Amino acid sequence: MKKKNDLKLQVCEAILACQDKQADDVTILELEKDSGAFTDYFVMCSGTNPRQIQAIADAVDERLEALGLRVTHSEGYKQAEWVLLDYVDFVVHVFSEKARQFYDLERLWKSAKRLEPAELMAKPRRTAMAGSIAGSTAAKSTTAKTASPAVKKTRKKKA
Repeated sequence: MKKKNDLKLQVCEAILACQDKQADDVTILELEKDSGAFTDYFVMCSGTNPRQIQAIADAVDERLEALGLRVTHSEGYKQAEWVLLDYVDFVVHVFSEKARQFYDLERLWKSAKRLEPAELMAKPRRTAMAGSIAGSTAAKSTTAKTASPAVKKTRKKKA
């Protein structure tokens, strides 16, 4: 469970790095386990020119390196048409708009679940512990409503 939360944190950091450099059309694909995919997520975005594309790639690399995560493989940085940053559990693709339309990874991986950055970066729901605490509080209030008058008097004296 911890690994999955760490992975989501890392992907969120990559997304934030893209957004910090004003990347366009940030999209996340959550790849299915049985699809033959070699990774769990694709983070894709577009830049408007080679300098911005390189700046986005640099920002992702710097931000993830600060978390202790190093890129295992990268491609396309010099040409800055399609920069690929492979972090094993997820891959960041930074495209020029022309290259993104041409390669159309969203279509190639159409079986993948498409996520918006806000979905992945949403705070986790209540934990089981919080739910059990809420449940025990509800049980106490239910007991108080259904207790006999004698029990209610005893509770008032103790309080």
